[in-house]
Amino acid sequence: MAFLRAKQKAQVIEKLSQVAPPGETFIACVHAESGPSPWLAAALGEIPLVGLIIVLTRRYYFLTLTNSHVVINSANRWNNRPGEVVAAFPRHAFPVNRVKRASIWSSMYIQMPGNSSPTRLNIHRIWRAEMDQLSAAFPPGSIDPSSQPFDTPQGQGYPMPGQPMPGQPVPGQPGIPPQQGYGAPQGQPYPPQQPYPAPHAAPQGQPYPAPQAYPPAQPYPPQPHAQVPPQGQPYPPQVPNVPYPGQPGQQGYPGQR
Repeated sequence: MAFLRAKQKAQVIEKLSQVAPPGETFIACVHAESGPSPWLAAALGEIPLVGLIIVLTRRYYFLTLTNSHVVINSANRWNNRPGEVVAAFPRHAFPVNRVKRASIWSSMYIQMPGNSSPTRLNIHRIWRAEMDQLSAAFPPGSIDPSSQPFDTPQGQGYPMPGQPMPGQPVPGQPGIPPQQGYGAPQGQPYPPQQPYPAPHAAPQGQPYPAPQAYPPAQPYPPQPHAQVPPQGQPYPPQVPNVPYPGQPGQQGYPGQR
């Protein structure tokens, strides 16, 4: 449905772009249908021929909010393609009242040109976000007290071309001064920072002591019962390498005979 809404709005904007005044900006587009409440229509639809009469007498519209107007187009009954422009009202003179924002079906009454009484238009909840944007053109006092709150403030409208949005600085007027960061009191500089002392630093004015020499190495005393060959005599000859019993080739090794 979101895709269908986007396509329908694109068709309405394309249609209005052919007749819109220069510099017109399109802000929101809302689909609506005339007639009694859809809930009442669903209940009366069970009566033979009554439901058919309601369907045939119902009209469909697109309400488009621009930077200067509220434009109403007719919509096709079967495919919702936009038709000709039915009415165009300046934003400051939008003849709407008894606007009620509801959970499913919202409603409003618009005084159409050539009609003696206001026309009721019903808006489904899938167009609620666009209806909230359209509410910027609602005059003060036009909203029903029992209505749900709108997401867009009513009665303020969008600025005209060349006018800044609310909250933006106006050219030629001083803006809000930038925030000052934390700092030292005026006229008093920060005290000079003291360097950290080096690790194991010597007191000021006292040189490091000269390194002490290690005493000469002393030989270890002979261990008791240690066999030390007499000085000047060579070590006895080495015994030839004799294999251990049980090695391969010797008796007793597992798997050998």
